[in-house]
Amino acid sequence: QVPLVESGGGSVQAGGSLRLSCSGSEYMFRPYSIAWFRQAPGREREGVAVISNTGGGTYYADAVKGRFTISRDNAKNMVYLQMNSLKPEDTGTYYCAARPGYDTKFEEARFGYWGQGTQVTVSS
Repeated sequence: QVPLVESGGGSVQAGGSLRLSCSGSEYMFRPYSIAWFRQAPGREREGVAVISNTGGGTYYADAVKGRFTISRDNAKNMVYLQMNSLKPEDTGTYYCAARPGYDTKFEEARFGYWGQGTQVTVSS
C-alpha cells in the first residue's frame, strides 16, 4: 500500500494556479510533518514547503515564498499545496513526503515515506 498519494497536477500557463493534494492514512498524517518536494528534468530534487504535524509551523523555499501556501486538514488526512503565479521554472514532478519531527532543512533522508509524484507543467 502506497503510504502517500499526490493528485492535482496538470498543465497551466504562466501566471496560473494549481492546487496539489496529498492524501494518506491517519497513522501517516497526524504524527508527522509533511513536505512537498519537486524535481525538474535534469535537476536534483528540492524542497518546496513543509508543515508541522499540527499545522502550526510552516516553511517555504525562497523560490516559492509568497506564491505557494501549504496547509493541512488532519480530520481529512489531507495536505494541500496552493500554487499561485506559476512560472515555467515551477515545472516538475511534485512529491509529498512525511517525517517525524519538524525542522526547516528539507533533508530527504529524514522523510521515510514518499508518494509517487504528480506532474506540474507550466508553459510560457
